[in-house]
Amino acid sequence: MTLGQRILRHLFTTQHAVRAAFSSETLAAVEQAIRDGEQAHGGQLRFVVEGGLDGPPVWQGQPARERAVDLFSQLRIWDTEHNCGVLIYVLFADRAVEIVADRGIHACCGDQAWREVCVEMQSQFTEGRLAEGSLAGVRAVGELLVRHFPRRLPEETNELPDRPLLV
Repeated sequence: MTLGQRILRHLFTTQHAVRAAFSSETLAAVEQAIRDGEQAHGGQLRFVVEGGLDGPPVWQGQPARERAVDLFSQLRIWDTEHNCGVLIYVLFADRAVEIVADRGIHACCGDQAWREVCVEMQSQFTEGRLAEGSLAGVRAVGELLVRHFPRRLPEETNELPDRPLLV
């Protein structure tokens, strides 16, 4: 896809299109999957869907990975007590999925584990199964967190909102 095609795709990906693709039922199911997972692991998971990039980021060809890192910082996902925040980022206009993990959990899992989750989600998205792909991604990240970052204390607090964010 050329830069011009990408710019047009981002400009014409409306919030309405994103809300149609990620219905309130899908978002509620993702929220519940995050909540359920956090009962078993010590991680903190955020799920963010962005319709399209605006202005300079899209004109300059900002990749989804770079935007995911920006949001990881802006949403303070890195600011968890045990350095165990994880962001699942979907850039809807590009049908791109990125996972950014805090250093505490990334050291245990590594790039390959996150890449496999992204590939599975993108595969589902390509087939039009956004709800299934989203839930599969949340559950796969949850399984990695259970394996590498199990919940230690029953009273551990929920440091990040479980509700998916549409930006």
